Amino acid sequence: MKKITDYENKKVLVLGLAKSGVSAAKLLHELGALVTVNDFKQFDQNPEAQDLLTLGIRVVTGGHPIELLDEDFSLIVKNPGIPYTNPLVEKAMSMALPVLTEVELAYQIAECPIIGITGTNGKTTTTTMIGLLLNADRKTGTARLAGNIGYPASEVAEEASAEDDIVMELSSFQLMGIKTFRPKIAVITNIYEAHLDYHGSRDEYVKAKWAIQENMQESDAIVLNWNQQELQELSKTTKANIIPFSTKEQVDGAYVLGGKIYYKNDYIMETMELGVPGSHNIENALAAICVAKLKAVPTDIIRQTLMVFTGVPHRTQYVGEIKGRKFYNDSKATNILATEMALSGFDHSSLILLAGGLDRGNSFDELVPSLKGVKAIILFGETKDKLHKAAVEAGIETIRLTENVQTAVQDAYDFSVKNDTILLSPACASWDQYPNFELRGEAFIQAMNQLKDIEK
Repeated sequence: MKKITDYENKKVLVLGLAKSGVSAAKLLHELGALVTVNDFKQFDQNPEAQDLLTLGIRVVTGGHPIELLDEDFSLIVKNPGIPYTNPLVEKAMSMALPVLTEVELAYQIAECPIIGITGTNGKTTTTTMIGLLLNADRKTGTARLAGNIGYPASEVAEEASAEDDIVMELSSFQLMGIKTFRPKIAVITNIYEAHLDYHGSRDEYVKAKWAIQENMQESDAIVLNWNQQELQELSKTTKANIIPFSTKEQVDGAYVLGGKIYYKNDYIMETMELGVPGSHNIENALAAICVAKLKAVPTDIIRQTLMVFTGVPHRTQYVGEIKGRKFYNDSKATNILATEMALSGFDHSSLILLAGGLDRGNSFDELVPSLKGVKAIILFGETKDKLHKAAVEAGIETIRLTENVQTAVQDAYDFSVKNDTILLSPACASWDQYPNFELRGEAFIQAMNQLKDIEK
């Protein structure tokens, strides 16, 4: 990492722990800062704070006392999950105290190029694809995944050498806390309405996403989804070199024409050869191909890599087959849009959909067009009655209500025949029955594996 001196003997407040906060605190401590960590969780239930204390880092736990700001800090490094409406954050900003996120620190110490990926949907899949493509035929260095994908950016940047690339998934929350952050290549997969409870308005959400290119120059490249008029308009305001991708028209980047994928007129592969289904995954692949080509990855390596990529866990992930029935885990589909995208990748006449979960008060009228033609639907959780109504409106003949994901797998298999597909794509959050979407997806996989053992 770069040995910077910017933080030597400066008082820095790290607000909120979790993985990124711990990494930021340790890095700042190593860089000579006088670090105070403040976390809401009580000390006796806070192993992260206990660990930092043993390193000689000051910790304040059990709340976010505004009085901390009387201590003349030079800046705050904030956990992305803490909203800007937090009283301590609001007070800091009124004092013109810089409030950064950990990805800014990562950029400041990184010796290698950063490829930043953001968007409403597809970030993790696209980030994973890019990492695989850049490592597939690599002779020196490594493409290292970082950021919102689960590896603290500052920790990865500290370990990376000049020969590496950091492929960094970035949320809107993280991008709100940047100052000098400048990726060599940026990707915006798409922009839809999301996280309005955090950002307050769609305009503020879009502004946060678009911040990824704030410091980019003509020698940098930004990969944009040309299917979205909004991104076409925003592209007029960036200094970066624009590389578009589209499934709808031929562009000066990656595009689909007649079921074939091209990059700047060079044939890459058939869309049907992609290892993951769905129109959204074609878009993700196009974005990843743009980055791979910018990094001079050969076409045959791109094709081979994307053919065998079967998805990120819980995101339209192929998980197995039982007597001719294929199973896909899309537990990450916690909203209607994500399920619509998943449904677009399958033949509805042989598709059995498993859906349901936390009731957030919305109806499922928007989902009805995407449900039409689905062979059967198995519903569970708080929203099963609302989804039942949508399924009836869509004309689905076989609708079954069940207890949870585990029983849904059994019900779906009992109804299925050879060559059917059983897809978990809930269109809802998991919190009514499962602590998170990952555990819901694991329950689906476990139920399938138990069924496989029985059906041997």
